[in-house]
Amino acid sequence: MDEDNTLGVRENLPAENEDKEKQDLSSDLSGGANTVNSPAAGKARKIASKPSNAASKGLKTSKPVSKLSTPSKTPVALRGSTDKSVSTTPGTRCSPSTAAKTRKIDNNGKVMENSSISSSKTAVGSNSVKRRNSMGASTPGIAERRSSIATPIGSTTPRQRLMSTPGKPSMLTVETRRASLSNVSARPVMSSTPTELKKPSLGSKTSPYTTSSISPSIVGPSKSATPSARSLKSTEAVRHTKPSVVSSRGTVSPSLSGATKKKTASSSLIEARTRTSTSLDGGTNGLRKPASSLVSSTKNTSSSMSTERMSSLSNRRKSLTPESKDSRLITLPQVEVKAGDDVRLDLRGQKVRSLDSSVLNLSPNLEFVYLRDNKLSTLAGIEILKKVKVLDLSFNEFKGPGFEPLGNCKGLQQLYLAGNQITSLTGLPELPNLEFLSVAQNKLKSLAMAKQPRLQVLAASKNKISTLKGFPYVPVLEHLRLEENPILEMPHLEAAAILLVGPTLKKFNDRDLSVDEQKLAKLYPPHTALCIRDGWDFCGPDEAADSTMQFLVDQWRDHLPPGHVLKKASIDQPFEEDACSCHFVFMKDRSIYDETELVLKYQWFIGDKTPTNFEIIEGAVTEVYWPKHDEIDKFLKVECTPVLRGTEYRPIFAVSSAIATGTGCPKVLNLRVEGELIEGNLIRGFAEVAWCGGTPGKGVASWLRRRWNSSPVVIVGAEEEEYRLTLDDVDSSLVFMYTPVTEEGAKGEPQYAMTDYVRAAFPSVTNLQVVGDLVDGKTIKGVGTYFGGNEGPSKFEWLREDKDSGEFILVSRGAAEYTLTEEDVGRRMVFVYTPVNLEGQEGTSATAITGKVSHAPPRVTQLRIVGDVREGNKVAISAIVRGGVEGASRVQWFKTTFADLEPDESGMEAISTSRIAKTFRIPLAAVGYYLLAKYTPVAQDGECGEPALFISDKRVETLPPSLNFLSITGDFSEGEVLTATYGYIGGHEGNSDYNWYLHESENELGTLIPEATGQLQYQITKDAVHKFISFKCLPIRDDDVIGEVRTTMSHERVKPGSPRILSLKIVGDCVEGAELHLDKRYWGGEEGASKLQWFLTSPDGTQHEIKGATSTSYTARKEDIDGLICVSCEPMRMDGARGPIMLSQCVGPILPGPPCCESLQLHGQPVEGECLSFSVVYKGGEKGDCIHEWARQNSNGDLNKLSNDEVLELSCEDVGSRIELIFTPVRKDGSIGTSQRVVSDVILDAEPVGHGLTIPDCCEDKEVVPQKSYYGGREGGGQYTWYRILQELDEKELLDAYDASENFNVLATSSSSDIAVKMISHDRTYTPKLEDVGAYLAVRWVPSRKDGRLGRALVARSRLPVTPAPPSVRNVCIKESSSGVYVGEGEYYGGLEGSSEFSWYRETEDGTMSEIRGATSKCYKATDDDYTCRLLFGYTPVRSDGVVGELCLSEPGNIILPEIPKVQKLVLTGKAVEGEILTAVEVIPKGESQQRIWEKYKKEVKYQWSRSESGDTQTFEPLHSQRSCSYKVRLEDVGCWLQCDCVVSDIFGRFSEHVSALSGPVSAGTPRVDKLEIEGRGYHTNLYAVRGIYSGGKEGKSKIQWLRSMVGSPDLISIPGEVGRMYEANVDDVGYRLVAVYTPVREDGVEGVPISTSTEPIAVEPEVLKEVKQKLDLGAVKFEALRDRDRSPMKAQMQGLASLERRILDVNRKRIKVVKPGSKTSFPNTEIRGTYAPPFHVELFRNDQHRLKIVIDSENEVDLMVQTRHLRDIIVLVIRGLAQRFNSTSLNSLLKM
Repeated sequence: MDEDNTLGVRENLPAENEDKEKQDLSSDLSGGANTVNSPAAGKARKIASKPSNAASKGLKTSKPVSKLSTPSKTPVALRGSTDKSVSTTPGTRCSPSTAAKTRKIDNNGKVMENSSISSSKTAVGSNSVKRRNSMGASTPGIAERRSSIATPIGSTTPRQRLMSTPGKPSMLTVETRRASLSNVSARPVMSSTPTELKKPSLGSKTSPYTTSSISPSIVGPSKSATPSARSLKSTEAVRHTKPSVVSSRGTVSPSLSGATKKKTASSSLIEARTRTSTSLDGGTNGLRKPASSLVSSTKNTSSSMSTERMSSLSNRRKSLTPESKDSRLITLPQVEVKAGDDVRLDLRGQKVRSLDSSVLNLSPNLEFVYLRDNKLSTLAGIEILKKVKVLDLSFNEFKGPGFEPLGNCKGLQQLYLAGNQITSLTGLPELPNLEFLSVAQNKLKSLAMAKQPRLQVLAASKNKISTLKGFPYVPVLEHLRLEENPILEMPHLEAAAILLVGPTLKKFNDRDLSVDEQKLAKLYPPHTALCIRDGWDFCGPDEAADSTMQFLVDQWRDHLPPGHVLKKASIDQPFEEDACSCHFVFMKDRSIYDETELVLKYQWFIGDKTPTNFEIIEGAVTEVYWPKHDEIDKFLKVECTPVLRGTEYRPIFAVSSAIATGTGCPKVLNLRVEGELIEGNLIRGFAEVAWCGGTPGKGVASWLRRRWNSSPVVIVGAEEEEYRLTLDDVDSSLVFMYTPVTEEGAKGEPQYAMTDYVRAAFPSVTNLQVVGDLVDGKTIKGVGTYFGGNEGPSKFEWLREDKDSGEFILVSRGAAEYTLTEEDVGRRMVFVYTPVNLEGQEGTSATAITGKVSHAPPRVTQLRIVGDVREGNKVAISAIVRGGVEGASRVQWFKTTFADLEPDESGMEAISTSRIAKTFRIPLAAVGYYLLAKYTPVAQDGECGEPALFISDKRVETLPPSLNFLSITGDFSEGEVLTATYGYIGGHEGNSDYNWYLHESENELGTLIPEATGQLQYQITKDAVHKFISFKCLPIRDDDVIGEVRTTMSHERVKPGSPRILSLKIVGDCVEGAELHLDKRYWGGEEGASKLQWFLTSPDGTQHEIKGATSTSYTARKEDIDGLICVSCEPMRMDGARGPIMLSQCVGPILPGPPCCESLQLHGQPVEGECLSFSVVYKGGEKGDCIHEWARQNSNGDLNKLSNDEVLELSCEDVGSRIELIFTPVRKDGSIGTSQRVVSDVILDAEPVGHGLTIPDCCEDKEVVPQKSYYGGREGGGQYTWYRILQELDEKELLDAYDASENFNVLATSSSSDIAVKMISHDRTYTPKLEDVGAYLAVRWVPSRKDGRLGRALVARSRLPVTPAPPSVRNVCIKESSSGVYVGEGEYYGGLEGSSEFSWYRETEDGTMSEIRGATSKCYKATDDDYTCRLLFGYTPVRSDGVVGELCLSEPGNIILPEIPKVQKLVLTGKAVEGEILTAVEVIPKGESQQRIWEKYKKEVKYQWSRSESGDTQTFEPLHSQRSCSYKVRLEDVGCWLQCDCVVSDIFGRFSEHVSALSGPVSAGTPRVDKLEIEGRGYHTNLYAVRGIYSGGKEGKSKIQWLRSMVGSPDLISIPGEVGRMYEANVDDVGYRLVAVYTPVREDGVEGVPISTSTEPIAVEPEVLKEVKQKLDLGAVKFEALRDRDRSPMKAQMQGLASLERRILDVNRKRIKVVKPGSKTSFPNTEIRGTYAPPFHVELFRNDQHRLKIVIDSENEVDLMVQTRHLRDIIVLVIRGLAQRFNSTSLNSLLKM
């Protein structure tokens, strides 16, 4: 029989269960699809991920596996291989199977419906055809088996009825496939959880092969590898756990939890004959579907199968490849499957040769098609499968290409092409839903194929792939496997894969990505992936930049414009929302003369998170692009198309790095001011800002005003981007400053923009109006807002309307105010305003027309108040009304707190209405206020005048407080309520005082009633009876002024009330012998001798008086039991008046008294062994079953209950305690009385007696406790004496020897060796020692009581001699005797030690332990193999008689590491001078050990530079950013000492001791300037500033000189006076480079080497250039200018603009002239005329931007002035342009240089 034949089982389940299945990774990687998803994925994943207790502890066993596994007695259903079958290994081949019925189990473990099940019916022992494994060949070393479905015996389910036969157990028939032996019989296959197979442990012989399956109820779509599955190819030791069983209801036993995280742990085993299905690519299938239960089997069958498989598989371990040791799991994406047989087709192993739909019954509805192990060589006909999701074409005869028909399968998710002869995948179309692709075991040379946008797993192991050219676009790929391919020889292949796939890649070759490879991938240029796909030879990152660029240039070379060579193609690092520029530099061949400029066109693209799948960015066609926020982490690509003479050449490209998050610091890119610069206009500053990732916020804007020859001044309040020009801005230039600020608060660099000078507006006036009352005698005024520069002598006119003609006649001129007269009444007025500025320019007049002028209204004079201003008085108002005849004038009165000033309405409070009456009575409300009268004059015609106010001279006074009446109302009888009333006058009442008094007589002063103080009502009490009552009131005003007190008294005495009882009740317990009390309330004067009588109501209802019971209390008698008690009371007043009799409510019935004990006594002696009894006398009704209880009272007060017997027998526990009897009386009716206690005397002890002394069998080091009994009180410590007896003596001989010889103890303690008896201990117990082995032990015991009394001694001897203990060892440990030398120690125990055995073990970091060969002594010297491991010392004790004990291992020692690298000393090289570089150099010790350690184990050297305080070498401050071996000395170091600290670390993470080196004091270096540059924007109107980094001590007054340089000329032209850091350019600089020469000067005057920098040639400002070009194209132009013949500063300042004269500057291509224009009295005159021939030139004035000088020669020159600098620049540039263009005059000549 061939060795490849294995016992295999095949089962098919219905298609409706496929929606719960998931593809198995092992079959995926080998090209097969065997299993699909489980329904209870989530819940099961949690169960399966928990390691079992046994597995987590890593239990070991040295027994064979077959003995560990026992067949289960609870058979349950197992999963099938394809639908719900067991996991099938990649190499297993199954034949078609028939269907049977089984059960479908839902997530809750319940049976849902019947479904079909398949079983193989192949004859036992038959041979099957060999099949290929995933490598494409037979595998003679691995026996792969499948588990089958078995039916539970005795089950009554439909599944059982279909599968079983009468009288026989129901069990599936197993098909024998590739059996190891020819006579293997069919037997049920057991299942277990996935098991990791490793090398057997020392001394064990276990089979490393098991087949496992997991219940479908606990498998879920996990995307991460679970540690429970391990590779079949692993060769480590097997670790076993208890068998795990999954019940048929979906629950999992705790042991079914997978392996622990360590590689040594594995999942539990069920049977030794079961094996783990594995991936042929080296990995196991994720978490397989666990078996629902196990099939029962006999013990003999299990044993025979285990033996058979161990023998047949013993030599197959060699087939396990080492690369599978660290295999991981790949979980496939979940495949959603519809239920129904019409969606699934399984034709595996049917020798199918074509896909003819008529033969194979292919339909468009199929979703799962399994065609592996057939003879297919073409895909023709596959296009009908439009809905297929899983397609298995593994192990056919495809050679490719020809995969185009798959393009119709748009829904395909998993494609298996492993095990074919495919040579190319270029014909594989793009499959939009493909997630898994297996092309392992083919003949592929590359992976070139169409892009696969959703591919997650690509398995291409065992091919002939040698290049990555054409690698597809796979944006979501997570797992890539390329094992056993020639390309693995490529260095850093993993880094190349990371570059090609991108950040989604998680595993390469079934391992997590290496951190080093990920770091390495980041060092390559961004376009590396594109180059790799184009066939670039992958190299290291150091050469990658040049190599890839050269690779691209070689590709582009033949397509570049002729005569041009590409020198640079790159993109700056892109940042979010920041300018990103591309750089394409072409060099022109100098041998080819061609003035045609090369034009470059740009187009930007955006890619994914890898430099692939670029899409065009619309509108991005410039050299600069601004990345957006949503493009972060994506790559940019720009294509540059060179255009030469109209011909576009093939574009070249550059790829950027990933777009980084913006810095958050905004930048201003462009700043401009828009708006007409005329006074009153609104101008606005516009800022173009790059926000660089920050949130756009409101920038800080400000406006500055700059006058001629002065510095800018901030305009207060102008802090917005808009600004309206004011009068102050006229003839000034404005500066717009803008600082960008983000919402997060980050500020950018401020920028500014300058405007031209602001012009004044045309004079005008707005808002013109006439203010003032249009009443005769009033003055009105015309007011308006002037606008248009500074106002001059504006003109004003007043006109009056003519009543007859309606025209307006001038009445006044020159003033803005006008006083109305009587003539103006009834007429309108007109005000005319003509604006005029300072220059005399008139604007447009404005007019304002008033209403008609009216007469003045009536008014009040001589207003006053007549009368005394006091509360209640009547006052009158007196006034004279002017303004016509007075009509019905009105008066209104107010009160106010104001005395002098006229109050507003808020300070006035009306106290009357407005009325015609002139008199008024002052009310109380006006008291304390000033009286204010408001007089409103009214003319006879009804016109009202302005009200007049008058305030009294003083506040309104009030009357003194008093009462106008006082009285008491109510009935003067006890219990009635009296009420007092009074009338108050005299201002506002305050807290008046009033009280009630009692009087014995009417003339008596009376007694105050405290409880009625301050009350207006009083209820008459008992104390007031027969007395008079009075009420006294003292009026008090709110200002505390007191008035006259008044008193009123009652006219009669208070009468008492009628006597009566308000309440009557009995209080107390209604119990025999208890005392009852009477509680009553009397009312009605003074109580007299009220009469009381107690009554008894019998149970029969009869009531009678109780004789003698007339007091307020009564004691219940025995006769009153069961009766009711009540009492009557007749109230009587002191004067004999009687009230009605009142009877209380009855109480009761009277209850008998509680039972009690009159006496209680104890009888008997309080001695141990005696008995105690008691006697009692009962009282309290008929005696019932009384309760008594005996208790022991301990010395600490605790009470222990003993018994309820009548007699108590005293025991030894009672000795020293007291006995307490607790007696509780109980009446016959069950009533319980109060318990009574009696306590005995202290119980005394009996005599001590011992008996029954024996010694058990004795063994070395096991404690011996003698067995004995004691009686006689509390036992004391006793006396024990232990003896070692060499001879066998009985107890009598021992006692006789002891009693006969007084010197027995001396003999026992003697050290003579011939003494047979030796005393060895006085303790109660004894632990035999080594010297006791072989001898007998004897003990003598003298019992003693706790009080020290002794009893008779007893002696006992051991039955057998002392036996030795088993050999063992303890306290095994490892000690380091010297460096690298270790000694193992341990304490031997167990008889005499023989030749014990020693061993040493090495434990790695992952917990794997291996024995060190040859290390068999107690001493061991560590080697290189021991580094990073821990040592364990093994001690196997051996007794002198040859008995071997158990091996004992020490605890793992410390990690073995070599010596720490040391630095002998640290030396600084270089000079301690500013600007120089100091370098720290380590000196390594010369010893061979340290040299070797530095060479092999040094990891890195860390440095830290520190600087001392000036002049202090003790305190050093670390320079945190200086951590390299070199340090460049800086300015701040001058005068200080520098110190470098060095520490060395090794690869084990340890650090050496710090070593330091100290420099001398740092001295200042030679002054110099680095990175000198000129900042500016390149136009002739801009400011330029020189910037540089100075070094060389503290900078002093460094020298700066600005110069000009002509392009192409080495000559420098000095600019006089320009020695500052800032320089404002002008038109003289146009065409020149600005050069700044910077001579650094130290503070002490030492000069450094001058250094210079220059700008690009200065260009003309664009607006100026545009105008100049227009005028140059005309060839002739005229300008207006002003000229001052006598241009002295003093005269110009005095005369201003008045001394300037108008001139016309006429220029053309040949000449220039200045003409004075003609006037009425003169003709035009040419003042100067000339050509552009030298010495003609034009001069500027740096201190005056309006002036220029035109010099024809030494005698002819003219000084002109224009309005603006802008115009001056145009004039100068036009003149110089004409001179250069048409007269060939040099620029230097025009500048007079």
